[in-house]
Formats: sequence, C-alpha cells, structure tokens
Amino acid sequence: MLHHLLRRLAGILTLAALTTSGALAQAPEGPLRIVVGYAPGGATDRVARIVGDKLQAKLGVPVVVDNKPGAGGRLAAQQVKATPAGQNVLMLANPAVMVVAPLVFKDNGYDPERDFVPVSHVNDYEFALSVSTAVPVRELSHLLAWMRANPDKANVGVPATGSLPHFFGLMVGEKARVQTQVIGYRGSGPLLTDLIGGQVPIAVDTLDVVIPQHQSGKVRILAMSGAKRSAFAPEVPTFKEAGLDLVALGWNAFFAPASMPREKIARYAQAIHEVMQDPDTIRRFKDSLMTPVVSTQEQTAAMLKAYRAQWAPVVQKSGYQP
Repeated sequence: MLHHLLRRLAGILTLAALTTSGALAQAPEGPLRIVVGYAPGGATDRVARIVGDKLQAKLGVPVVVDNKPGAGGRLAAQQVKATPAGQNVLMLANPAVMVVAPLVFKDNGYDPERDFVPVSHVNDYEFALSVSTAVPVRELSHLLAWMRANPDKANVGVPATGSLPHFFGLMVGEKARVQTQVIGYRGSGPLLTDLIGGQVPIAVDTLDVVIPQHQSGKVRILAMSGAKRSAFAPEVPTFKEAGLDLVALGWNAFFAPASMPREKIARYAQAIHEVMQDPDTIRRFKDSLMTPVVSTQEQTAAMLKAYRAQWAPVVQKSGYQP
C-alpha cells in the first residue's frame, strides 16, 4: 500500500513540475517596457498606461511606460528600432510616426515596414478643431471668415509637427484661402495651456484632450473629424457638416522591433488581444473618449496598409516640408 501511494505521489509531483515548466516557457522573460514618443498626459500616453496596467496583471511581470518625446515621435522609433533582440520592448505609435513621417522626412532614421512588426491596433480617436475664447467666433464658417480677415493672426497649434492634426491645420488654411501658420508643440499639454491662455487662437488635437475644456467653456470646439457626429460630443458638427470636406480618424497601435523573436511578438499580441476584450479596459477607453479596438496581428497589418494608401496622396499634395 505504501509503495502504491509513493508511486502516485511521484506521478503527481512530476505532472506539477511539467505543468509549471510549460507555463514558465510561455511567460515573458522579464519586465516589459512600452515606449511612447510623446510627453506624459497626451492621448497616446494614456492608452499606453491603460493597456500597460492590464498587461502587467495578465503577464505577471512589471510593465513600465517610458516616455521619449522628441521629433514628433520619431526619436522614440529610432531608439526602439535599435533595440537588441533580447530586450522586452514595445512601441505604442500613431499615424504621425508610422505613416506620415516616412512620407515627409528624407532621412527618417527608420523604415516602418522593415524595422517594425505590427502587434496590435488598440484604439481609434477623432480630431477636434478648437478656438480660444478670445476668438470671436462660434461656428466654423465664422472662423474661416475671421482667418481671412486676420491672416497675421491665423495661427493653428498642433501637438506635434508632421502629425495628422498638422495636416488638418494646413487644410483649414487652404480652405480659408490664407497662408496658415502651423505651430508645433511638444505634446498636447503645452498646446492646451496656450489655447486656454489665448497665446494661440486655434488648435487641432484629439477630442479627448479638448472636450473637458470645451464643456467647461474654456475653449470652443467648432468641428470634429469623423464621418458622423461623435457620441462623445453630439452637439458638435463634423467638418463635412460645417462645410469642409475632411474626414479622418487617428489610431494607436503597438509595434515590436524587427529584432524581437516572432514567437515573443505573437505572445504579446495575444495578451493585448485578450486585454482589449476586458470589460474594464473597454470602460476605461470610453471614459477617455476613445474607441477601443480588438485586433489581431493580421488585421493590424491590413489596417496599416489601407491607411497608408489613404494618406500618402493627402500628405504629398499638401507640399509640407519639415
């Protein structure tokens, strides 16, 4: 009887060891660093922190958000590109870094298709055109008239040069038939401060950044970039409704350096995929006025391809030179 019990105990211990070793084999090899190419407080930074918190619990390892602002997000991409294969690092990036910059900078310092692997598209967001309360307008048509009458004051602030908000600013200037001066900031925080203070009269940024100030009366949103009115600000017309043929969404997606082993990338992609289906994650995105997206690696790659096809002619036609 004792011999039989010992054999059963040995079998149980062997099974437990195999199960544990298998689980460890699937676990990440240490802490994960999420690099964000913008200052803390902006939309991309908030997305990184929402997903990072959930990934930390799911993966069971520390997840740190590493802000590397500079050059409109390109500095972060250049650093992540050079990451050795053994390091655990993902970059959370938007169209400015992965679509626009390669079209407008001759020496970009990275190739988004060669140097990075798409991991997961996690959210979409809309752009808002806002004005300081010092500007005496309440509709977009009135703003265009004001810009034509005050070309020396028609400055449009954007959170980063070479970003989609930057091109919206140029397009607004084109529609208003004035040479709009686009002013690039180092993130949304400084831009919003100057907009509220009246140092810059007009701003184009993401909805989540400006809507609290709009609701409190500190700034006025005149138009949104979606194809239909936003559920987060149904009182604000779209650009099309307001008379400008402009429709676009921004997004955030995770990318891995091409040096990272594909098996590890797949594990991170699966973890993010699961995180984005979590009801609390969905709630936190909606509370941040952004639309969560559940996407596979393949779907993320297809989205990027379609987005590049949409925006390449827009950027090139703008004639923007950094």
